[in-house]
Amino acid sequence: QVQLVESGGGLVQPGGSLRLSCAASGITFSIYSMGWYRQAPGKQRELVASITGGGITNYADSVKGRFTISRDNAKNTVYLQMNSLKTEDTAGYLCNTKRLLSSGLFRNYWGQGTQVTVSS
Repeated sequence: QVQLVESGGGLVQPGGSLRLSCAASGITFSIYSMGWYRQAPGKQRELVASITGGGITNYADSVKGRFTISRDNAKNTVYLQMNSLKTEDTAGYLCNTKRLLSSGLFRNYWGQGTQVTVSS
């Protein structure tokens, strides 16, 4: 059973930093791409950053240069370091991975989410 457990959210002032963690179980972590998404009230869920099993990263334009995604395969954990936070970064942040099924379709797995609030 795939489980993703996020931690590290909280309240931070604009310009501050937070590091989110997502601990995965039930998958061969090192070969799976992992992603961080976020969803603010009234807005669509959006991809913030992703990292392949080989360490190739991808970022939303809105967070490039401020956020860094990384992974520790020994700990089955993916991280999101968020610097220079802005009020518009306020959202629930969710960890994601996808499994390729025999049908050729992907199944998404989500964590429960962790809230990030950027406010003075």
